[in-house]
Amino acid sequence: MGQLKAILFDLDGTLIDVDLNQFIPGYLKLLANSVAHLILPKKMVPAILKASVFVNSNDGKIPNEEVFSNAFFPVEGYEEEEIQPLFTKFYEEGFKELKKFTKKKPEARKVVQTAFNKGYKVVIATTPILPLTAIEQRLDWAGVGDFPYDLITSIENSCATKPNLLYYELIFKYLNLSAKECIMVGDEDKDMVCSKLGSQTFLINSSNINLSAETPEPTYKGNLIDLIELL
Repeated sequence: MGQLKAILFDLDGTLIDVDLNQFIPGYLKLLANSVAHLILPKKMVPAILKASVFVNSNDGKIPNEEVFSNAFFPVEGYEEEEIQPLFTKFYEEGFKELKKFTKKKPEARKVVQTAFNKGYKVVIATTPILPLTAIEQRLDWAGVGDFPYDLITSIENSCATKPNLLYYELIFKYLNLSAKECIMVGDEDKDMVCSKLGSQTFLINSSNINLSAETPEPTYKGNLIDLIELL
C-alpha cells in the first residue's frame, strides 16, 4: 500500500446502508410528483429512465448533465426552463424524505477521518447521475458530509459514469495520479472494474454484491472498518 495516494469511496452500500429496492422507486415517485401538476407521473418516470440510459452511455464529450437535458427536454411539450426550477425545489425540499430508506454506518466516519489523517486524497466516487446536492445530502445522512473531499462526482462535473472505465480515468486525470496510486472502495461490479486500469480494489460486504464472472477479483474484501488496517 506504500505507493497509494488516493482513496475512492463509493457511497451507497459502502459509506451508507441503502435499501435500493425502496430508495430508487421512492426517488422516482417523489421527483415525478414534484411536476405532477404539469406532467402525469406515468409519463414522467419513463422519460427520466430513458434519459438516464443516455447518461449511462456517455462517451466523455459533454457533461452528464448536458446529456440528460438533451435526452429529456422538451418533456411532454415543456422546456427545461419550465421544469428545472421545480426539480431544483424538489432537491432542496423533498429529497430529504428519502433518508428513511438509508441507515448510517457507525464506522464510516472513523474510516474517512483516518484516510484524511494519513494524508490521502479522498474522492466520493458515486455514480454521477444525480445533482451534487443529492449526493451531499446523502453524505450528511452518512455522517461524513463535512470533510474537504478532493472530488465528489456528480451529474454536473462528470462526463461518464460507472462501469465505464472512462469514468475512473477522468478521476485519475483530475487527481493527476496513476491508477496504481489509487484504490477503489465499493460494493458492486461497477466499482471493482476499476482494477482493469491497474487500481487496487476493496470489496465491501453489502446486500448489493452480485459480481459477474467477468469482474476481476477484488484486491481486498471485508467490512468497511477492515479498511483502516490497510491505510
